[in-house]
Amino acid sequence: MVRILRPFTRAVTYTRWLHLAMAIVWPSLWLFIDEAWWTVGTATVLLGLAGLVPAVRVVEGLQARLLLTGHGDVGESSEIVVAPSATWGDRGRMVLWLQTRLFLGVLVSHLSLQLLFLAVDLVSTAISGERGGAWLAVEGRHWWHALLAPLPLVLAAAVVVGSGHLITRIALRLLGPSPAERLAALEERTEQLLERTRIARELHDSIGHALTVAVVQAGAARAAGDPAFTARALGAIEETGRAALEDLERVLGVLRESEKPVSGRPTLADADRLLESARASGAKVDAEVTGPVETVPGPVSREGYRILQESLTNVLRHAGAVPVHVRVDVADDTLVLAIRNPLPAGTPGSGRGSGLRGIRERAALLGGRARTGPDEGDWQVHAELPLR
Repeated sequence: MVRILRPFTRAVTYTRWLHLAMAIVWPSLWLFIDEAWWTVGTATVLLGLAGLVPAVRVVEGLQARLLLTGHGDVGESSEIVVAPSATWGDRGRMVLWLQTRLFLGVLVSHLSLQLLFLAVDLVSTAISGERGGAWLAVEGRHWWHALLAPLPLVLAAAVVVGSGHLITRIALRLLGPSPAERLAALEERTEQLLERTRIARELHDSIGHALTVAVVQAGAARAAGDPAFTARALGAIEETGRAALEDLERVLGVLRESEKPVSGRPTLADADRLLESARASGAKVDAEVTGPVETVPGPVSREGYRILQESLTNVLRHAGAVPVHVRVDVADDTLVLAIRNPLPAGTPGSGRGSGLRGIRERAALLGGRARTGPDEGDWQVHAELPLR
């Protein structure tokens, strides 16, 4: 019983009926002013012409969102588009929507009012024998007419609830996004997911590198027992922490200003900072840079920097202070990154892991390729990124 009465406690039940009633306001005024010119055919033609106007879709979408979806129903509201008609398919659906709303509005409004009049007539004839304006004739003066009065009210309530659900379903169908708009929304959602994935990688690379260097430096300083070495280690930790904070600020800038391009992200021109950080952690880094690194396109240079950063982080994390050979070669429209280090005994040689997978994904994203894994007793990361 409570479930049956629940729709009547919601404001949207009555705003949906109002939405239908509003559709017959202009035909009613037209009929009142000039009855001779008002016909169903003329009204249909006018609605057809109105539906071809792109801006009408905006007006109808706003009305439907406001009156049909309960104001807070985000799921249904998002399925009703508030945008001008962009294609003839949109215009055709708008014409069909306007005509459907008009005829359903006429039917529901007339039926609701007549049922209310019928309930009043039943009470009136039971008391005085006089009837009002209901289309269903109620003759005579009988006391039992009053017992039938609730029946038209129940039917009117069912009409209000049922027509509200019906017009909402029709609105979601005719005022919803077109296939092109759904595809555009899907592409936008995909771009957002890709951006979130990139942000996660940025955080993994920058913060993971900083923490690895800090842990290695702190452990080395504690084991060395040399004040001078400890001072250098603390300086390296401080410098790496500052760099990580700068990277974190850049990544957070993407979240705060998602529509603006990210500027100032580190590129291969800043690779010296990575190399010095690794050297300060005890690794013996031998770097070989050939070719004009400064001419590498921004996206390729930024991803190359992250690949180099992740590779050095893996060396410090898994191999410790070992000799590392880094080669950066820019030639023949290709950027080559090669990082090679000895693989200590007992170190796992698996090519799995989120960091290594991220290196391969970064290379593939730019149309390049990357290989990671053991090679003749060494661990090697070899990436080739096209410059075009």
